[in-house]
Amino acid sequence: MADGLVIIPTFNEIENIEAIVKTVFDLKKDFHVLVVDDNSPDGTAACVRNLQEQFPDQLFLEVRKEKSGLGTAYIHGFKWALERGYEYIFEMDADFSHRPADLSRLHRACVNGADVAVGSRYKKGVNVVNWPLARILLSYGASFYVKFITGMKVHDPTAGFVCYRRNVLENINLDNVRFIGYAFQIEMKYRAYLKKFKIEEVSIIFTDRINGKSKMNSAIIREAIFGVIAMKFRSIFFKKNF
Repeated sequence: MADGLVIIPTFNEIENIEAIVKTVFDLKKDFHVLVVDDNSPDGTAACVRNLQEQFPDQLFLEVRKEKSGLGTAYIHGFKWALERGYEYIFEMDADFSHRPADLSRLHRACVNGADVAVGSRYKKGVNVVNWPLARILLSYGASFYVKFITGMKVHDPTAGFVCYRRNVLENINLDNVRFIGYAFQIEMKYRAYLKKFKIEEVSIIFTDRINGKSKMNSAIIREAIFGVIAMKFRSIFFKKNF
């Protein structure tokens, strides 16, 4: 059995899912893949089921009833992974904005001592391709804002390309994680930071999706801006329930 599971949450990723799954399985390092699909109307889950005939012992699928947010999809995947004994659990987008080849680098960082390995766009300058300037400024500014509020020394706290050792997820109360949008990524890193886990950033090149539509919207941005302050407040004044 592979020791690493790559969790890929999907909603309407029919244009990308087959290619991303096959690319992961072409890597020298043996990974398993769990697709958590939010009942995509475009047939994403059906495509994965067809792929399972080719990869019956490597590819797994969980279909949820409706679109319920990125964070809850990952929590579902984390619990699935922990129940099945995986040592290294990865988050990765379906749209090739995260290069599958970098999975091995994140894995190596955790094998060599990191508890959380973050695929970082901003560890060495700004390594983002095909984003408009406004999007870069928003993302980079959000990273600075999160570092200022939380005290974390993570250059890319909103990054969604991450490897967790299983003991990190076992020691975070996953049922207490509140954020469901991109702020989920901030909260998970912050909870690991508060528990003194070693977070290491691995510099990557992030390329904006070519196929499909971005899930970013104004509600997600508001959650990240205002939610971070609320999260910091809860971690100070409601430690037992955080």
